[in-house]
Amino acid sequence: MNVKISLPDGTVREYASPVKGSEIASSISEGLARNALAIEVNGEIWDLSRPITEDAAVKILTWNDKGGKSTFWHSSAHLLAEALEALYPGVKFGIGPAIDNGFYYDVDLGENRSLGEHDLAAIEAKMKELAKKESAYIRKDVSKADALDYFSKKGDQYKLELISGLDDGKITFYQQGNFTDLCRGPHIPSTGSIKAVKLLNVAGAYWRGNEKNKMLTRLYGITFPKQKELEEYLHVLEEAKKRDHRKLGRELELFAFSEKVGMGLPLWLPKGTILRERLEQFMRRAQVRAGYDPVVTPHIGGKNLYVTSGHYEKYGKDSFQPIHTPDEGEEFLLKPMNCPHHCEIYKTKPRSYRDLPIRLAEFGTVYRYEQSGELHGLTRVRGFTQDDAHIFCRPDQVKEEFIKVIDLVLHVFKSLGFENYTAQVSLRDPANKEKYIGQDHLWDKAEREIQEAADERGLKTVAVEGEAAFYGPKLDFMVKDALGRSWQLGTIQVDYNLPERFELEYVGSDNQKHRPVMIHRAPFGSLERFIAVLIEHCAGNFPLWLAPDQIAVLPISERFNDYAAKVYALLKEQDIRGVLDDRDEKIGRKIRDAETKKIPYMLIVGEREVAENQVAVRKHGEGDKGSVSLDTFISGFKVECAAP
Repeated sequence: MNVKISLPDGTVREYASPVKGSEIASSISEGLARNALAIEVNGEIWDLSRPITEDAAVKILTWNDKGGKSTFWHSSAHLLAEALEALYPGVKFGIGPAIDNGFYYDVDLGENRSLGEHDLAAIEAKMKELAKKESAYIRKDVSKADALDYFSKKGDQYKLELISGLDDGKITFYQQGNFTDLCRGPHIPSTGSIKAVKLLNVAGAYWRGNEKNKMLTRLYGITFPKQKELEEYLHVLEEAKKRDHRKLGRELELFAFSEKVGMGLPLWLPKGTILRERLEQFMRRAQVRAGYDPVVTPHIGGKNLYVTSGHYEKYGKDSFQPIHTPDEGEEFLLKPMNCPHHCEIYKTKPRSYRDLPIRLAEFGTVYRYEQSGELHGLTRVRGFTQDDAHIFCRPDQVKEEFIKVIDLVLHVFKSLGFENYTAQVSLRDPANKEKYIGQDHLWDKAEREIQEAADERGLKTVAVEGEAAFYGPKLDFMVKDALGRSWQLGTIQVDYNLPERFELEYVGSDNQKHRPVMIHRAPFGSLERFIAVLIEHCAGNFPLWLAPDQIAVLPISERFNDYAAKVYALLKEQDIRGVLDDRDEKIGRKIRDAETKKIPYMLIVGEREVAENQVAVRKHGEGDKGSVSLDTFISGFKVECAAP
């Protein structure tokens, strides 16, 4: 009996049943077989050694695939566990999954034993020693009784607790070398592929995330198939620490957090507010040119508004719970999305086909409940502002309007130095359609329109199933920063469903009522997240037009403070932002402080500058640029500072 195997390039090959992933890889090429880590079978990742007995769509996964990396790091977590068991006999194990960048394992070392940063080198050495043995990862189906018996004899209460919640017939063990673990897999063929190892840090973690349970030791690590890749990763990691927006946010006095205000609710300091407002002004100018009308909506809305939109059903548990009025018993929610409010604005008067498209734009602050452990600086917060807009248009206008939004997003990226990006067409998960609202034919139409618009603009796209919004597919822009890290920034969505739910209408040329189509768009996305990515991308060295402080006037000594103050006042009259550093400090200290604050220009004034009515110019990161008259500096500055 043969099985038909469909490959990603559309070809179909036949193999005698059963066939293993490793055999399929070998039949394609020796190089693929050498680099294969796992196989994707009908969307599910399997071991290469697992037999395929039915027709299937498959993809051989290597290190270049997300699934390949995840499998590699999951297997590395087992290697870490084997090393720990060898070094710390009696250690007990919680869970050890792969994560976005590496893996971790939660372990219980027992009483009177602990792990610190100083222990990591020895564990790494043991992992490398074990990896060189090239032990195969062997999968074994076991009964629930046998699984309980094995870990009872081993005395590992954590695995016993996990097994107790599993169904008989669905339990698998994996063994490599002298280590056996409860695991559903998949895994790479052998430990020999793991060539480079780095344990990154040690932390505490409650068993199963419950603070009532015991605190376990969590070891984070990362591995690579080549030492060079690890060295490159560690270099990026060090650079990322220097660029961390939380660190630079404090140093540049941009934003802060307060426990009394609440976790995940940023406080924008004066300099950060200037940065934020400059970005808003930039976007407002672009939106005016593109024909958007500004609107403002409340920070709360009646619960029924979000019931109508579907947000309450889909995201109610992730929203702050209803606010009740004292007497009337009304229910309100902190606004989780702006789009339902904009639908109600559209409904404020009758609309004709001649009125469309209508483009409503708002810098609207929304609120989402995020668990405290998931909060991270500005990239994951509980209150954030979206540069949100909704375009209500006729069906024949969708593609043209979508292309115009693409152009706006690309204008934003070009203006702010994001040159490396991919457009992701985010589609429904065809196997889980109950997650979404609306009719299949409208979803198909919207997905087709997005792809056609992207193709017409020549965008490099990748289609990803399961990433659509619940009400429609979207085009997400995945941007790589200066360190090569990928971030999801701008998004554009086509929505045939909210107009239906809100009963939006316009009168067509046939004098009949029709439903408009809704395009959701946010080039920045979350302003907070965008600023965080921008800070790390440019390491706090903002473009001149955007910098909160553009100049620092530095008198060499107190004798020149009056002239420095005059220079500073003239610059302020020209709307040039900056500081006057007239402290009783040496000029070297003032220059170092201005460099640390990443102020683009330093204007140094001393005896010569006073006598000749000039300023000595230094540029951040470049040094001395010579002396010029203040008028000459201002005219050159204005040209360089022109906002996009």
